[in-house]
Amino acid sequence: MELEHVAVRAGKLWGFLVGELGMSTGLVNRLKWTGALMVNGTPARTNYPVMPGDRITVTLDEPEPAYPAEDIPLAIRYEDQELLAVDKPAGMLIHPSRCRNTGTLANAVAGYYRRTGQHCAFHPATRLDRDTFGLVLLAKNAHVHQLLNRLHAAGQLKKTYTALVFGAMPQDAGLIDAPIARCPLPSLLRRIDPQGKPSRTQYQVLRRGSCASLVALTPLTGRTHQLRLHCAYLGCPILGDPQYGSRASQALSAALGLTYQQLCAQRLRLPHPVTGERLELHSAMDVAGIGK
Repeated sequence: MELEHVAVRAGKLWGFLVGELGMSTGLVNRLKWTGALMVNGTPARTNYPVMPGDRITVTLDEPEPAYPAEDIPLAIRYEDQELLAVDKPAGMLIHPSRCRNTGTLANAVAGYYRRTGQHCAFHPATRLDRDTFGLVLLAKNAHVHQLLNRLHAAGQLKKTYTALVFGAMPQDAGLIDAPIARCPLPSLLRRIDPQGKPSRTQYQVLRRGSCASLVALTPLTGRTHQLRLHCAYLGCPILGDPQYGSRASQALSAALGLTYQQLCAQRLRLPHPVTGERLELHSAMDVAGIGK
């Protein structure tokens, strides 16, 4: 991918890269010795004196990842020059780790880029637990990733999940406002704690059953395990959740044959980070039906 800009003023190249093109200082520093920064087709340093009418171009090709590219099936929900949105199945990790360097979403995306001849990298703008499934939004280069991070920080990247929960929510719609903190080490779990970080989730009941409910969840903050904890906090843990489920919810999950938590990243709404076009992306996946 290339960024382009025709200068309408005079100034140092650095100012155009950070200002008009919106690049982060970290990305500029990473690219400035690679020949990726050009003015009128010639490599230029960041202190180059740009004049009105000069054409600035930045090449954003990404290096090969350290983990292997694998031919794993990939369910693509949206793609353009800057973005890729895919459905992640339950049980798949987002990133390779020290313990596992294969079989992750990053390996699958790297394989897809290799097959299609795209010199792109894996930059997730949204992340899911291993057993949460549905939409994951990816930037194809570090610059677009930074733009998505800015949208996220400004509250312009809106996520909606569907969940199958035990029992019934107290109201048809509401706000869960319950701070979340880490559990004491070595545990990796979280807990509701008045001294924790502010955590808020909006919910809406989509359908009620005799023993479970289908709900839409919109996180207003982004704490680890937030949706799972907030549903459990209301006495309605997500079915299939092995960590935050109650005895009753786990018994129902076993009776229904649910082997992973019924939490799906269903919808993403955002302005396109480059064009500003409004995007609404939907997963092709969904939670299990409500047990009778």
